[in-house]
Amino acid sequence: SSVQTIGEEQIQNPYTELLVLKGHQDIVRFLVQIDDFRFASAGDDGIIFLWNAQTGEKLYELHGHTHKITAIAPFSSSDGTEEKTDLIITASADRTVIVWDCASGRQVQKVSCFHSTVKCLTVLQRLNVWLSGGSDLCVWNRKLDLLCKTSHLTDAGISALVELPKNCVAAAVGKELIIFRLSASNNGSEGWNVLEVKRLVDHQDNISSLVNVNDLTFVTGSHIGELIVWDALDWTKQASECNFWDSSVHPDIQPEIKLSQSPNETSVQHLTSDEECVFAAVGKGIYVYNLQMKRVIACQRTAHDSSVLHIEKLPNRQLISCSEDGSVRIWELREKQQLPAEPVPTGFFNMWGFGRANKQANQAAKKMQENTPMYFLELVGDLIGHSSAVQMFLYFGELGLATCSADHLIILWKDGERESSLRSLALFKKLAQNGDLQLKL
Repeated sequence: SSVQTIGEEQIQNPYTELLVLKGHQDIVRFLVQIDDFRFASAGDDGIIFLWNAQTGEKLYELHGHTHKITAIAPFSSSDGTEEKTDLIITASADRTVIVWDCASGRQVQKVSCFHSTVKCLTVLQRLNVWLSGGSDLCVWNRKLDLLCKTSHLTDAGISALVELPKNCVAAAVGKELIIFRLSASNNGSEGWNVLEVKRLVDHQDNISSLVNVNDLTFVTGSHIGELIVWDALDWTKQASECNFWDSSVHPDIQPEIKLSQSPNETSVQHLTSDEECVFAAVGKGIYVYNLQMKRVIACQRTAHDSSVLHIEKLPNRQLISCSEDGSVRIWELREKQQLPAEPVPTGFFNMWGFGRANKQANQAAKKMQENTPMYFLELVGDLIGHSSAVQMFLYFGELGLATCSADHLIILWKDGERESSLRSLALFKKLAQNGDLQLKL
């Protein structure tokens, strides 16, 4: 099935204006939100930029790493004696981790004691600690004092982390999912312990994505298209989906004749959730998996020309996806009009023995209808601006959308009507002020 197209008339797409933010000298891979108005960007040039999401103004340029950034995380901290402090922590292929103060742009702390590159960072806000994942799992306080660490896990290292209830975390290490529990020392000191409590080996290939749904559920995805739903309390497998690309499972999709599935066509690149559903970027497609029904309820197998790298659900019924093909697309999840199943024929056809055959056909049709997704994804917006792979994006509500790309650019997509009304309002205020000045003169 071919990729959907949308004409110039994109009535439901509000993003009709854009601001291009320049500064990076290499691929921009990461965007993190600091607060309602600020965000940070980082990538392969090792530089971190802080931006104003409303105006596109560059606030700070942070230098301290000598190689590409491999992970970034925001952290707002406060205690009884201090005001709230907005920090960001960055990890790099130079095997260092740096904490930055977002208010001043200054380096707070730098640590260079790592034996391998830190690939992921997670903040446990409730415990006021950071976790760094590489060849081992380290626990830090906000001043980057090492509280405790695991022994060397594997040369491959931890590729992703997700917070779980009861002071636990799940770490993706190759095909395995390792559950760790954090605990404070009982002797009154500030010491901490991190203990491995369980290993889950249900995946057949390396785990590529992790998402926390709620306090009861989390979900993992692998490179060969497996999605597994886990109980977050006892870490048992609740459900799984391994047939995203199988047209027999999704009968409303045109089958494609292929000799084999290449890994990038089936890999789960990114997962997100709204507690009711999990939204999965699988190969070039987008799939909506309902957690209660334990099945895919809507999909777009060829949402983009190339692999989908990032997907997010908006507060309304819309999704946004971005891809290696350089496009950013807006989708709306709409309910499909279900045709009522036909009643079993009676009378004349029954006399000639057709009733039984029709009943069987009717049951088959009903079964087919039950397997068919009840929703569909309609393309309502296509944002063309980047010339290379769009790595990810941030949604800022009425302030718009920020995207980053391998073309070294960040684009702020703006609601044209809102921006026009803001300009008009500013002009009226200026005219009113000028009028007051003239009256005073």
